[in-house]
Amino acid sequence: MAGEGDSEPEKSFKLLGFLDVKNVPCARESVLYGSLGSLVLGLGHFLATSRVRRSCDFAVGGFICTMLGYWFYCRYNLAQQRIRQRMLREGMRNKMLFEGSSLDPKKHQTSDERSNS
Repeated sequence: MAGEGDSEPEKSFKLLGFLDVKNVPCARESVLYGSLGSLVLGLGHFLATSRVRRSCDFAVGGFICTMLGYWFYCRYNLAQQRIRQRMLREGMRNKMLFEGSSLDPKKHQTSDERSNS
């Protein structure tokens, strides 16, 4: 039946035995960009110098640098997004709590504007 396959838990891919690529935010993109960076840097160094061993070293270094660079960039943006979401959620909660009460900032603004006129 069609519904029987859906109840089976999906297997996750763990890189180096501890980095769960599917469930950790930014892990998948970091590994993909790291592999692309290693390919570009290793192949470019090989085409420039024709030294295989040194090109492999450059490829590994390119993978590590590209993966860590994108990891920190992505995690920084994710943290900023979560902070903005938290601020927005608190603002919406405060608006619902204080709307129409004496603590409503809009109510104070309209009364001050009326007194100035």
